[in-house]
Amino acid sequence: MHIAFLNPQGNFDPRDSYWTEHPDFGGQLVYVKQVALAMAEAGHAVDILTRRIVDPAWPEFAATEDAYEGIANVRIIRLPAGPDQFLRKELLWPHLVTDWVPNILAFYEAEGKLPDAFPGHYADGGLAGVLIEDRTGIPFTFTGHSLGAQKMEKLGVSVDNVAKLDAHYHFARRLLAERLSMNHSGVTITSTRQERFEQYGHTAYRGAIDVQDNRRFAVVPPGVNLAVFGNDVANAQEAETRAHVLAMLARDINSDRRELPAVIASSRLDPKKNPLDLVRAFAQTPELQEKANLVLFTGAHNDPLRDDTGANPAAKQVLAQIREVVQSHNLWGKIATFALRGQPALAAAYRFLAKRCSVFALTALYEPFGLAPLEAAAAGLPVVVTQNGGPSESLRDAEIEYGVLVDPTDPADIARGLLRLLCDPATWAGFAQRGRQRVLDRYTWGRTAQGYLALIEAIVADPKARRPEKLLPIHPYFEEASAANDITLGELREIYFGVKQGKRDKG
Repeated sequence: MHIAFLNPQGNFDPRDSYWTEHPDFGGQLVYVKQVALAMAEAGHAVDILTRRIVDPAWPEFAATEDAYEGIANVRIIRLPAGPDQFLRKELLWPHLVTDWVPNILAFYEAEGKLPDAFPGHYADGGLAGVLIEDRTGIPFTFTGHSLGAQKMEKLGVSVDNVAKLDAHYHFARRLLAERLSMNHSGVTITSTRQERFEQYGHTAYRGAIDVQDNRRFAVVPPGVNLAVFGNDVANAQEAETRAHVLAMLARDINSDRRELPAVIASSRLDPKKNPLDLVRAFAQTPELQEKANLVLFTGAHNDPLRDDTGANPAAKQVLAQIREVVQSHNLWGKIATFALRGQPALAAAYRFLAKRCSVFALTALYEPFGLAPLEAAAAGLPVVVTQNGGPSESLRDAEIEYGVLVDPTDPADIARGLLRLLCDPATWAGFAQRGRQRVLDRYTWGRTAQGYLALIEAIVADPKARRPEKLLPIHPYFEEASAANDITLGELREIYFGVKQGKRDKG
C-alpha cells in the first residue's frame, strides 16, 4: 500500500532537529516517524506530509523532499502553507484550507496517483484528512494525541476568560476540527482505553463521536525504538554521553555523592510535566537524599538553575519555583540539571545511570500515554510514574506491577515510590526486569505499525463500515477560511460550556 501521514505542525528531517526543544516538536513527531519507518520495513510505501518552511532560523525544512538515510521507501514531503516562516501550530488553521490541502492534491496529481489512505495526526492533520476525503473519497484515520477540551480544562478556561485564551490558542477552530476529524474518520485510534473514554468522552465532543461505539475506536499503543533505547545496544555517542554526564555530575554534585544512584527526570520544563513536585519530594525526604542524587535532563538548557537565558516564560516560571525549593532546602550539591540533545544521547545516559541502580521518574499531572517511561524501562531503569492517564494501563495489569504508580500532586507519595526501589536491590532488579519485558512484549513500533496497517486495510476495503450514519457538516470556515466565516465565540461557548449565544459575537 501507499500511505501518507498528515502532520503539518512541527517538522521532520533526517536529524530529528528540535525534538523536545519546542512545543511543536514533541512526542507526536517521534510517533509518526517510527510508525512510518515500521510500515516501510513491512514493505509499504510511506510519505510523511508536513509544512515547508523557508526561514533562516529553521534551515532544515526548506527542501520539498527529504529522506531518512538508508530507508528507501519513506519520503518526507514538505508543501507550502501560508507564509514561508515558521508558524506555531495554533496559527496554521487558515493555511491548511487555502494552501496545504490543495498543494497535497496537486502534488499527487502531478505524480499521477493518490495514496491509498491518509492517517491524520493531531487536530490539524485530522482536519486535512476530512478535507482530502471530502474532495477525493480517500479514507483517513484520526489519532488525536491530545485534545483541545482537556487543554482548556488545564488552562482553567471559563466564560469570563474564553475570549482572551481563544485569541491565542484558537480553541474554537481546534474543537471544531477535532469534532469533524473524529466524526468523519474511518476509525479513531487511541493509545489506551482510558484515553478513549476520558478524553473523547468530554461533553465538548458529544454528537461527534460515541465512546460506547466500539466500531469507531481502536486502541493501538505506540512503541519504543529498541534500536535506540534497548539496554543491550550501544550507539556512537555512548562514550561521549558518559563523559558529559560525569562532567555535569562533577560540576553540580558534591564529590562525596557522585557515585550515588540518580533519580532521573527527563521532560520539558512545563507546569503540566510537574517536575516541581518531584523536587519537593526529594527536598522533603532526608532518606531519599541519603540514597540518591536528583538529576534533571532539561532539553537544550545546560545549567538552567543558574542561567535560564533562552527559556520560554513557562519554563522560567518552573525553574524559579524549583530554584526556590533548592535554596530553601539547601539542595545544592545534591541536584544536577543539564542538557542532553537527541534520543541517542538520552538512551546512552539511561544505560549508564542504570548501572548505578538509578530510577526514572515522571510526575506529570496527566500523561495521555507515557512513552518516556517505557523508553527508560527498555534501557534498564525501573520507573516511578504518575498514576493519572496511560501509565495506569501500560505499567499495571491486574495485580502485576511493571512500574510504581504515584499521585503526582503528593510529594510524600512520590518519595515513597522512589524509596521502594532505592532501598531494596531485589525490588529494584525485579521492577527493572519486569518493566523491560513489558516493553518487549507489548510496546514496540513493529506492533504499532501492524495495528495501523490492519485498520487501514479494513477501511480501504470498506470505508463506510465503521463510519456513523450521520456525518457532521463541514463548517464554512474550513471550506474557505475567510474572516466572514470564522468560528465564533458563541459557537465555542455552545460546544464547550453548553451555553447557547448569538452566532456572530466574534468580529
